[in-house]
Amino acid sequence: MPANAFVERLNTQIGNEFGACQQYVAIAVYYDAETLPRLAAFFYRQAAEERTHAMMMVQYLIDVDEEVRIPDIAAQQTRFEEPVAPVRMALEQEQRVGQEINDLFKLARDSEDYKAEQFMQWFVKEQVEEVALMKDLLNVVERSQ
Repeated sequence: MPANAFVERLNTQIGNEFGACQQYVAIAVYYDAETLPRLAAFFYRQAAEERTHAMMMVQYLIDVDEEVRIPDIAAQQTRFEEPVAPVRMALEQEQRVGQEINDLFKLARDSEDYKAEQFMQWFVKEQVEEVALMKDLLNVVERSQ
């Protein structure tokens, strides 16, 4: 059975993932309105991926017979000063999520919850890829200015 602290933090992370999903939808809508369809499509896909991450966490808690709590999600930013700002925000968000995932992994390891640690390994690898992807996108968008 997972350690209570891990379950609490994973429930919080579920909210963070759903929040990231909504932020990416907001960014996609911004790019749609700015007639930048490729960036819009990219962020709609990112939103779907974040939702998938949240649902993987939900399923894990169900599988280990723990309570799932979906927290409230705050309204997301929908207005931006210029076209680079949303990508910059996305990179900061991915870096923050990466730290949250690392903290969850450490919590699982420190509490000797090996199932939780194994579950979190995929997310650690995924966040490395997500941060690298957003860094690359930011470079491209900045150069295109």
